[in-house]
Amino acid sequence: MRQYEPDAEGLHGGLRRIRLRRHCLPNRYNNGIFRAHRAPVLFRVTASSMNLVIQSPAPLSADHHKTLVALARGSHATVIDANAIRVADASVSQRADIDVYCSTHQLDYAFVEAGRQLRDFGLVAMDMDSTLITIECIDEIADFCGLKAEVAAITEASMRGEIKDFNESLTRRVALLKGLDANALERVYEERLQLSPGAEQMLAGAKAAGLKTLLVSGGFTFFTDKLKARLGLDFTRANTLEIVDGKLTGEVLGEIVNADVKARTLRETCAQLGIEPSRAIAMGDGSNDLKMMAVAELSVAFRAKPVVREAASVAFNHVGLDGLLRLF
Repeated sequence: MRQYEPDAEGLHGGLRRIRLRRHCLPNRYNNGIFRAHRAPVLFRVTASSMNLVIQSPAPLSADHHKTLVALARGSHATVIDANAIRVADASVSQRADIDVYCSTHQLDYAFVEAGRQLRDFGLVAMDMDSTLITIECIDEIADFCGLKAEVAAITEASMRGEIKDFNESLTRRVALLKGLDANALERVYEERLQLSPGAEQMLAGAKAAGLKTLLVSGGFTFFTDKLKARLGLDFTRANTLEIVDGKLTGEVLGEIVNADVKARTLRETCAQLGIEPSRAIAMGDGSNDLKMMAVAELSVAFRAKPVVREAASVAFNHVGLDGLLRLF
């Protein structure tokens, strides 16, 4: 594979220009660093043994390669594919400069311990709405009764963390659907539900590495059941909408899948698989995912709300879900 080393211009001219802008943006993405909480003996590495993975939704030019090696004070860059590189021996102390550069050029970055591999994990857990799929299902269901704007406003406030009680948020939204023909659920699935970019590739790569898959959602079983069959997912957990005589009653049956339930489901699934949560990856976009992400070893914020980007190990703002595969 091709490698790039820093040249004089990259170390001085390019680096100096970027540093002038280092105070433009705040610290984000939990420092953009993925380091094992309890690294196995196999990964006895020092803080200096870090790779910097840079990803782009478009082909990454060689000019970026050279500048990023210099900016990260790395030894060289290895091409992962046309859209990604790995900078070896990167300096974590350069995170602020890298954050500015990547934000300016719409790149995603992550510091990852050298030697980590995807097969070290045993489970990838993911949220559904706005993570595995591009839509918020409840908002689209509400569109069929003319209430999308009202429901979407509650959804957005809840995902940003402005509404602290998810149970209340969901109950309020579902109540607005009372009397809607249940056929609207099928129409949402057939006409509006789309997988997020890179979803199928990410799942295929995870399965090939031996990971099991968990879809855990504050959404509805109507959709998670269909996605489980369609994508070959191993486990799912979601809320059940009550339907009587072909109509939504405006009620949810059983325990609501909130942040605590999501975290508990991840722990229970790990126990069922005989692994520790330190071998789990969790992916999400909203505040309802934070507790689940905190339980997992690696947390990925996918096109997420600011509060989630701040807490996650890694943030994908531009690339697809298959960006997970390029980290290792």
